Amino acid sequence: MNSIRARHDRIGAWLDRSDVDVLAIQELKCKDEQFPEDLFTSRGYEVSFHGLNQWNGVAIASRVGLEDPEIGFTDIPSFGEEPVVEARALSATCGGVRVYSLYVPNGRELDHPHYTYKLEWYRALTADISAQLSETPDKKLVLCGDFNVAPLDEDVWDMAEFDGLTHVSEPERDAFNSLLGAGLTEVTRQFTPGPGVYTFWDYQRLAFPKKKGMRIDFELASPSLAEKATGAEIDREERKGKGASDHAPVIVDYEV
Repeated sequence: MNSIRARHDRIGAWLDRSDVDVLAIQELKCKDEQFPEDLFTSRGYEVSFHGLNQWNGVAIASRVGLEDPEIGFTDIPSFGEEPVVEARALSATCGGVRVYSLYVPNGRELDHPHYTYKLEWYRALTADISAQLSETPDKKLVLCGDFNVAPLDEDVWDMAEFDGLTHVSEPERDAFNSLLGAGLTEVTRQFTPGPGVYTFWDYQRLAFPKKKGMRIDFELASPSLAEKATGAEIDREERKGKGASDHAPVIVDYEV
């Protein structure tokens, strides 16, 4: 999203055009008291949101019900000189499906403390999801958002450009794959196969017109929900024009 307040009008227009039932949003970049709640409620959506400052922030909007919103997950790690649990995870039950809006830490550099934090964040999330599915194997849940990992080489425009950088390192890819090992299925790729299919293009160096993108936004569904996925698309058009986010919306249809 990269700032919900800066993209207020575009979000409203996109909701009207896309007609989605549930929307998971990341990178709000605002405090709770600054969140434009009316943008959603005026369109018939219930909304839950969590923001602490001008960084991070997550939200879920739903017009099929929104119950039991919960910030974070079990043993979510903190970060910083004065450690704080950042606003990176929010979940709620929408129409019988437990929906997570996740903004996974970036990692910054391979030797940066943020990289270690990122891997710890993945480990805690995987343990939480694994425990839930072990207890209730038929539970319908989906993790939506910016995972800040390109799982396959084809998910970046040129692997040579990423030599020694984050997002493609083996530990990060292993962390992403650990969620799949916990029982989740990444449901978008079967409907939007690559290579050259991206969800993110940096604002710098004309990355979008030069097709220098990355595929780092996904939906990971539990078995009982993944089998009900009927289609998906990446709304690349929303990356165009004035005030566009650097991420494109990822949309999945489920028959539930």
